Amino acid sequence: MKVSTSKALQRLSEDKSLFLNVFEHGTLQVEVYKPDQIDLQEPHSRDEVYIVISGTGEFLNGDKRHTFAPGDFLFVPAGVEHRFENFTEDFSTWVLFYGPEGGENP
Repeated sequence: MKVSTSKALQRLSEDKSLFLNVFEHGTLQVEVYKPDQIDLQEPHSRDEVYIVISGTGEFLNGDKRHTFAPGDFLFVPAGVEHRFENFTEDFSTWVLFYGPEGGENP
């Protein structure tokens, strides 16, 4: 199975959506996400990983703030408040949800 970044972003644009589910297997769900000017996410019920495709900005993860750039890997445990802020117009990211509801034990 292969999902290319360009095809995922093209499908996302055609769907006129902020996110698009592109793959599922077991507990793994993969999406591509491209917020428009503001990220209105709420905490999720499962652990989550972001891998930045393009763009730069800041990522609020609980009480910590990190700058991000293409290729960066960001982990968010289930239930933690998080969002992307001050991001460039070209920002997009892969989103991977996995594991049980409530997250895995560390």
